[in-house]
Amino acid sequence: MKKPDRHLITSALPYANGPIHIGHLAGVYIPSDIYTRYLRIKGEDVISICGSDEHGVPITLKAKKEGVSPQEIVDYYHELNKKAFEDFGIEFDIYSRTSNRVHYETSSDFFRTLYNKGEFIEKISEQYYDDEAGCFLADRYITGTCPHCGYDAAYGDQCENCGTSLSPTDLIKPRSMVSGTKPVMKETKHWYLPLDKYQGWLSKWILEDHKEWKPNVYGQCKSWLDHGLQPRAVSRDLDWGVPVPVSGAEGKVLYVWFDAPIGYISATRELTDDWEKYWKDPGTKMIHFIGKDNIVFHCIIFPVMLKAEGSFILPENVPANEFLNLENDKISTSRNWAVWLHEYLEEFPGEQDVLRYALCANAPETKDNDFTWKDFQARNNNELVAILGNFVNRALILTGKYFNGEVPEISETDEYDREVLGEIEKLKEKIDSSFDAFRFREALKEAMNLARLGNKYLADTEPWIVIKTDRDKVKTILNIALQITANLSIILDPFLPFSVKKLRTWLNIDILKWEKAGRHDLLKPGHKTNKPGLLFRKIEDEEIEKQVNKLMETKKLNESTGAETEPVKENIHFDDFTKLDIRTATIIDAEKVPKTKKLLKLTLDTGIDKRTVVAGIAECFDPSSIKGQKVSVLANLEPRKIKGIESQGMILMAEEDDGNLVFISPPDKTKNGSRIR
Repeated sequence: MKKPDRHLITSALPYANGPIHIGHLAGVYIPSDIYTRYLRIKGEDVISICGSDEHGVPITLKAKKEGVSPQEIVDYYHELNKKAFEDFGIEFDIYSRTSNRVHYETSSDFFRTLYNKGEFIEKISEQYYDDEAGCFLADRYITGTCPHCGYDAAYGDQCENCGTSLSPTDLIKPRSMVSGTKPVMKETKHWYLPLDKYQGWLSKWILEDHKEWKPNVYGQCKSWLDHGLQPRAVSRDLDWGVPVPVSGAEGKVLYVWFDAPIGYISATRELTDDWEKYWKDPGTKMIHFIGKDNIVFHCIIFPVMLKAEGSFILPENVPANEFLNLENDKISTSRNWAVWLHEYLEEFPGEQDVLRYALCANAPETKDNDFTWKDFQARNNNELVAILGNFVNRALILTGKYFNGEVPEISETDEYDREVLGEIEKLKEKIDSSFDAFRFREALKEAMNLARLGNKYLADTEPWIVIKTDRDKVKTILNIALQITANLSIILDPFLPFSVKKLRTWLNIDILKWEKAGRHDLLKPGHKTNKPGLLFRKIEDEEIEKQVNKLMETKKLNESTGAETEPVKENIHFDDFTKLDIRTATIIDAEKVPKTKKLLKLTLDTGIDKRTVVAGIAECFDPSSIKGQKVSVLANLEPRKIKGIESQGMILMAEEDDGNLVFISPPDKTKNGSRIR
């Protein structure tokens, strides 16, 4: 592949309705920053773009909850998150916001271009309307029961239980989040992007031309394409957002997933007058860093927008990460179950690199991973302090002690010395390969392996003993140790920028370019080094206990205030209840539904018949462990096709505080088919 002339790195625009937490960092912003720093130290032309997404429905919901305007919400969180990123060392070239004038102009111009080209489908359709509140309802303002898994708090755009993308009309028993009432259908006009028109092009572009994409990204795209694309609305009936810039569109704004990715373009326009070379020159390589919940928007919807416009380049890769959990529980903003970046920076001042290291070493690159404070402590004490810090400190202290801080010259080398020098030479190729595949966890491990090599080399050669009998040999040993240290100042720069800056000060060197990595002549004999300090400090048990207790207090508060318990739904008539036919049954077979994470296909003996039910419980139960399980089943639910399987009912489950599901089970002696009244 031809080497690109320049790189454009975009990072998912965080909603300005809350602070940044470690899930955001591990999923998007640390990988983005690592890759950008890698390109910079290689001397590449690269810009990194990010900013606040300020037009999402979650922002209006937050404003409504707090009794303030949406503008007040976005102003506060934009500044909070911008400062947190800066203090954490995330080097965006610009951190913009979608409420800026240039963004309104850019997104409006983009819409008009597609509109004038006839790319949109204009449709009058029925949409949910809240009579009591007097407004149309955006997808996220509607909740109801998911038709696929039966989860009764699904949103109008997605079920967060089974992950299925939905339309509001798919929901069973929808209700308005504004007034709590049942919405009605009312006619409204909207503009749709015909994704189906680009189905063939997308299939080739993704499934044939980008087989190198990460399996989780490629697989999710393939699933969408296999199911067939449909036109998607790009406008909404709201009063917060970029107004639809055509006549007859009063009271309508651009759908947030139309205007938000255009924020990358408008931010680049703010940054440089040469913005078009980054967006329209084929010599540019564009990379989107996102979380897995944004894959469809960055791999299907935004590329179709760019293709329809006609003058923009397309992303070369979209290396999305999976989710990070916290102490074996899903990170939740509403439950305050998170480690917030701005709070970490206050409580661990000057220790940005410890969190960067812990989150990269445990990054959810291929599957969901878990962050625990004990693992954070172990990563710091057992790896950063005991391996990296210990090696660097010994190499520099011994040089100061035996040679007045001057790099000694190599005399003769033995077989072990040459073996170590050979390992240094192999280093760059290994790490380059990991970076090119966006395997940053692997690249960090290889970089730390060099520190491990240096530690072992000093331990094996024992210069503090050899100095008594062979000063020349110690010169060779410490020269090699210092060359390893200089190499660490290059290869760890993308990962640990604050620590590497200290290291360069102690080595008395400027930033070394990536091309020099792997060499063992980086420090010339006679070069004067400076007295080192501690690269990392040991984190004590008391500090970790404080953080764990803080989370436990949050959990207790949630339980005491009922923050984790959903409110009782609106009253129903007794006649409605009597229509439910709930029966006892036994699971006689269970298997996973292919290409899904949460669905199990269950075969039930209801005492009346044997039937199939699809349930979203695969993450909580192994299929083999639930055969013979007694269950309660809603037997007269209208059959529905789920992933091509006809589901003939719904089993009843209870959700515990930790998110685990448990069966609503009748006693074992209860006969199958017994009515539950």
